[in-house]
Amino acid sequence: MGQRFITIWFRHLKTDWHINRRRELASIPFVLAIQDYGRMVISATNIEAEKRGISAGMAVADARAMVPSLEVQDDSPDLAVRLLRKWAEWCIRYTPFVCIDGEDGLILDITGCAHLWDGERPYLKEIITRIRAMGYDARGAIASTIGTAWAVSRYGTITPIIEPGNELTAIAPLPPASLRLNSIIIEKLHKLGLSEVGSFMTIQRPALRRRFGTELLLRLDQASGMQQEIVIPVFLPEQYFERLPCLEPIRTRTGIEIAVQRLLEALCQRLQAEGKGLRKAILKGYRIDGEIIQACIGTNRPSHHIKHLFHLFEPEIGKLCPELGIELFILEAPIVEDAISRQEAFWNAATGSPGDVKVAELLDRITSRLGADAIHRYLPDQHHWPERSVCTASSLEEQGTITWPEDRLRPILLLSSPELIQVTAPIPDYPPMLFIYRGKVHRISKADGPERIEREWWQEQGDHRDYYRVEDEQGKRYWVFRSGHYSDDQQPDWFIHGFFA
Repeated sequence: MGQRFITIWFRHLKTDWHINRRRELASIPFVLAIQDYGRMVISATNIEAEKRGISAGMAVADARAMVPSLEVQDDSPDLAVRLLRKWAEWCIRYTPFVCIDGEDGLILDITGCAHLWDGERPYLKEIITRIRAMGYDARGAIASTIGTAWAVSRYGTITPIIEPGNELTAIAPLPPASLRLNSIIIEKLHKLGLSEVGSFMTIQRPALRRRFGTELLLRLDQASGMQQEIVIPVFLPEQYFERLPCLEPIRTRTGIEIAVQRLLEALCQRLQAEGKGLRKAILKGYRIDGEIIQACIGTNRPSHHIKHLFHLFEPEIGKLCPELGIELFILEAPIVEDAISRQEAFWNAATGSPGDVKVAELLDRITSRLGADAIHRYLPDQHHWPERSVCTASSLEEQGTITWPEDRLRPILLLSSPELIQVTAPIPDYPPMLFIYRGKVHRISKADGPERIEREWWQEQGDHRDYYRVEDEQGKRYWVFRSGHYSDDQQPDWFIHGFFA
């Protein structure tokens, strides 16, 4: 079976949005207007305004002369884009491929989806009925080409579902505007008396090209299926994802847990077959009120262990609010990596052991409860400057390019930025006798140093540092340094940079 598309036309998208916010606007003529060369021009109307003969493009002054009670509000330039993006997100419950069409429409690629609703007719009826129930005036059509579906949704009067092969027959009685032509070509066609697509559809192509250019032929070919039309979905589906539609809305924790279990089984089975494991998973629940709720988990190493991943989702499930019910679940894995099989890891000490898997899963559970910033793993980096000498590892498998230095003692806790302290030193280049840190006096009983660390001149300029390992009277040890030299006119600053065990 070939491709099938739905186009949805929101006839009064922006005014319907305003009416949903202010119900009294539904029964009075209401328009939105924009500033155009110093005058107010109507950009959108509601049904009541159309009945009074008011249309987009008219000057507000002329419209008010016709209807003195006309309600006028300023139009927001980006309102249509924001509304269509919301509707595109809502339509993902019906198909993962949803595209925005201009300022008043959507295009849905429904290939292989309609059977879930027992056919295309109930499928289309479900979508349009629910959109209208939310207060929006919408029309839709299904066809094998975007051009035909677009034309029928806006200008068709007989049936909204066009069977494959009947595209030209469906568009033949429609006006030239149904082909998405520019206004100049439409005007030329009307002047020649070609008021229907069928009146010029059979004219020889060279004659049409000479008179109207290539756009008319392109639109005819797109509508008939001779020319493929490429559209880009608003939300590109992840390579690894699973969908689970629900026959009845899910409102209980037990129901959500069953859905998560089924989604994980399907996704992990695929990942395992391809030698992959997920590092991040997002569960999305599409509620019947149009809202989308979601929960996210992460792992320290690629995993397709269903039981472990389900345990990570368990605390997040309790935070989800199903309200009136969830009708669709989607599980996405945006970050997927190659997974090392347990047997290979068992014989290779460099890559880990089965015990490493349990450690990784323990870290995952701790992270899911305490937050992603609760646990970090660091690797040595090729820098002399202490702040740059370590880097954060992205996973348990990541290995450093160098080994940890063993010839120089370093504190177990290194501050990300040194903090200023007040120091009393007997003479220059000697360790401090005492220092004051956060209002507390620390008297030094033992000290070792200095260890001079020069700045990396190829990255920045500045003074060197002389580091000392000091121990106070309570036995606590610190890593402090002096920035630069003593001089006659300037006293160098002292800083604390780390804490030893």
